[in-house]
This record gives sequence, structure tokens and C-alpha cells, in this order.
Amino acid sequence: MKKTLILFGLLFTGHSIFAQSDIPSAEIQIKTAVLAAPVDKRDKSTVLGYNGNGKLVELRKGSNEMICIADDPKLPGLSVASYHMDLEPFMQRGRDLRFSGKTAKESIDIRDEEVKKGKLRMPKQPTTLYVYTAKPENFDVRTGEVKNGFLRYVIYIPYATAESTGLPTKPDVPGMPWLMDPGSPRAHIMITPPQN
Repeated sequence: MKKTLILFGLLFTGHSIFAQSDIPSAEIQIKTAVLAAPVDKRDKSTVLGYNGNGKLVELRKGSNEMICIADDPKLPGLSVASYHMDLEPFMQRGRDLRFSGKTAKESIDIRDEEVKKGKLRMPKQPTTLYVYTAKPENFDVRTGEVKNGFLRYVIYIPYATAESTGLPTKPDVPGMPWLMDPGSPRAHIMITPPQN
């Protein structure tokens, strides 16, 4: 869970410092990044990953609506994400804010205000973010092979509330969909399947 929270931060950061030897090849980054996307979307997804200087760059231009983010090689285990392209302005703005030195909370607050003022666009329709993770012992960074990976889902519905969706604001049972950040520009449905 800790690495997943860090990934959310990195979705908004996009800039890091690495030794070039610590960064997997573009091929391995693409191979693992697309694991977060639905199977029928993987081959044509855009993939963002790390170049030799540790900067987040486009590794592959896609032709569908999905953007995949490669794993941060500085962190143990695997944590990759895939999201609908209409979320990219929101995600990119978060990365820019974090790179400029803003904290996660400052980034959230600034983006919320910018959405409310019409400076930052959120999708008008529900849009999905997928997060795929694996523990360090289940991920071989040299080959990109993953065992026992775990996929969870986030569906953004800006300004949704418990009343407008019929969803609770916390899960009653493991795996139950629930609404996080209700009433805000980043309101989203969380779906975290039970883990074995």
C-alpha cells in the first residue's frame, strides 16, 4: 500500500534522479507499465517511463485512449498505472506542481482550485485509473517478470457524492466499491479487490 501511495505521488511528479544503470530498458518499462491496462488496450497504449537522466518521458506513442506510467526504479517492488487520456491534464499538472517543490497536499489543493476556476480541465464523463502492484520478491526488474500482481481500480467522477451515486464513503466489506473525496473535483470510486 505504501508504494501505491508513493506511485500516486509520482504520477504527479514525473522527475527523479537515478544512476543510469538503475533504469530498466525502455522495453522492460513498457512491458511492465502496460500490465496496469486492460488486456485489449495494452498494445496501443501510450507509455511514459524514465530516460537515462531519470526524467519521465514518452517511451511509446500509442493510438488508443490509454496512458501507462512505468515503475519508479528507485522504489522496491512494482507499481505501475494506466489511465484514460482525458485525465492527463490533471495528472500532468500534479507532476509539474510536485516537481516545483509543492507537497502532495499543496498539489491537491492547487489543482482543486484550478479546476473550480476553469483553469484545469477534468473529464466530463467517468474515467478510469488502474494501479497494478507486486511485492519486491515477486518482481524481477531485470526481466520484467511479475508473479502474484495485484490490480485495483479508480473511477474518477468529478463532484460525485454519496447521494448522487448511491455509494458509501467507506467500504462495508473488502472489495466493495466506495466513493473517496466526495463532492470534490477529484471525487472517485475506489474498487480494491480482496487480496489472497
